[in-house]
Amino acid sequence: MLDHEYHAAVSEFIRAKGITRCPTACALPTQGTVAAADRAALEDYALARDNTRQKRLAARERLVPPRPLPGE
Repeated sequence: MLDHEYHAAVSEFIRAKGITRCPTACALPTQGTVAAADRAALEDYALARDNTRQKRLAARERLVPPRPLPGE
């Protein structure tokens, strides 16, 4: 694939998928400069992910009774 064909294919993919920003910069902490709105969105995402994880752990603990410690 020639260089201009590659750039055209990438541009078409971006247009078709509606990608407007780098998903890596929005999903993980980065050392690059990130807009305040994106930092706030990342923080909200991290809090929601942690909240979901804690809810799943609590639900799992309710379903599976704790095993007795050795000697009990």
